Amino acid sequence: MAMAYGYVYVASVSMGANKNQLLKAVLEAERYKGPSLIIAYAPCINHGINMGHSQNEAKVAVEAGYWPLYRYNPDLALENKNPFALESKEPTGSFRDFIMGEVRYATLKKQFPDTAEALYLRAEEDAKARNAMYKRMASN
Repeated sequence: MAMAYGYVYVASVSMGANKNQLLKAVLEAERYKGPSLIIAYAPCINHGINMGHSQNEAKVAVEAGYWPLYRYNPDLALENKNPFALESKEPTGSFRDFIMGEVRYATLKKQFPDTAEALYLRAEEDAKARNAMYKRMASN
């Protein structure tokens, strides 16, 4: 949503997935002469994971296509370059395995088994659609 304004620096990062991309985003955001927004995937204890493995959980989120990595730098448009860079690779992990490894999703299945399956499918379809949109944005 912030990218739609056209003058906001936006990055989606995950330290566990790509430390260099995170550092590049922070440095660009700091240099940018305008509002900057960095959105980081940050697992927490309420996800039901071993917090000693939070960096790996963040990496798996990206590998599963759950969390995309990108940077949107409006300054690049001034140089006639595409301001959007998608830095995630094609998902290699299982989206379903990733979400089922977190308590918030596994609990849904226990409490609402009939509804959960439809919501899991919708979440995965939404993630794929978002990724396709980001690919289109990156190719312009």
